[in-house]
Amino acid sequence: MPTELVFTVALQGILTGLVYGLMALGLSVIFGVVRVVNFAHGEMMTIASYGAIVAFAAWHIDPLVAMVPIAVILFAIGYAMQALLINPFINRPEHSQFILLAAVAIIMVNGLLMIFGPDARNVLVDYSLDSIEIGPLLVDKVRVITAAMALTITAALFAFFKLSHTGKAIRACADNHMGALVVGLNVKQLYALTFGIGSACVGAAGAMMTLLIDTTPNIGPVFTLQAFVIVIIGGLGSMPGALLGGVLIGLSEAMSGLFFAPSAKTMFGVAILILVLLFRPQGLLGRKA
Repeated sequence: MPTELVFTVALQGILTGLVYGLMALGLSVIFGVVRVVNFAHGEMMTIASYGAIVAFAAWHIDPLVAMVPIAVILFAIGYAMQALLINPFINRPEHSQFILLAAVAIIMVNGLLMIFGPDARNVLVDYSLDSIEIGPLLVDKVRVITAAMALTITAALFAFFKLSHTGKAIRACADNHMGALVVGLNVKQLYALTFGIGSACVGAAGAMMTLLIDTTPNIGPVFTLQAFVIVIIGGLGSMPGALLGGVLIGLSEAMSGLFFAPSAKTMFGVAILILVLLFRPQGLLGRKA
């Protein structure tokens, strides 16, 4: 097998993995701060994908442009979900939170099925089949652009949490819930803001994903499972870990498709998960409890 082909496929897997990382980043941010696992995460990403598909079909808006209003809409949905639906369940047992969000996920999937039907849909833009030469490698232009945008969004999110007053307040809530209440922070509002930010991340990733794969209503649970695998590999609550986990999963999918079969990609992703759980249960970049 030509070496150039192996490196090309590996690079494309890494680029796709960066978009996966952005998707998982939203889940990691929500869990790291709110301590609630969003079991409707993949379904929210599917809603964002259909939003990009509708924008392109109706108004010929490139998904990379539609990504901005879609992220804003997903932010509003996430904020409202946390403020109105999830906040009353914050102190309830984890199984109650699971049942609530699983029910939300089922409603979302069936709503999409009722509106769009079960058929797969995609978006073909003018540059869908273009390639970029990187030395001897030939890489899909779409993957390069989406990976660059995923990295840009991730960097902006890091800067927000590190430098802004609101970001520091959110981190304070994550580190010490009781201490945040004592100093007068509006924890419920900050939780809703965090859920909105995580939802905006998955909204941006969903819009970009329409350029990479076909979308169906039933793909939501697949995205949810994939996001869980990624954040567990990287470390629950770790933002750099989510990005690293996404890259590893994207790389493993690409290489398993090249050397074995596309259907084997899930097996290798789960194999990485098992190895991480065996040798580093807190995740690659996670902290021990």
